[in-house]
Amino acid sequence: MPRGRPASGMVDYVESLRLAGYALGAVGSLLLFIEFFQLPSYVSYTESYETYDLDVSFTEVTEHTWFGRLGALCLALAFAMLFLATFLA
Repeated sequence: MPRGRPASGMVDYVESLRLAGYALGAVGSLLLFIEFFQLPSYVSYTESYETYDLDVSFTEVTEHTWFGRLGALCLALAFAMLFLATFLA
């Protein structure tokens, strides 16, 4: 291969897969960060009394939102992509 030309073939695909894994992992981490700092649905804040109230009704409690679910899925896919890129390199 002549000097000055970028490598082609499998190396390009592996590097692209690795970079896509990093990007997907960053997006997933950001979504999980948003998830962790949300106020749960069973906690309410009363501004006039400056207090937090817990209303626990097991039928209405949602602990996880779609931010957390998508973030975890993105992180799992990112790890799988990086794992595959490691073996293809």
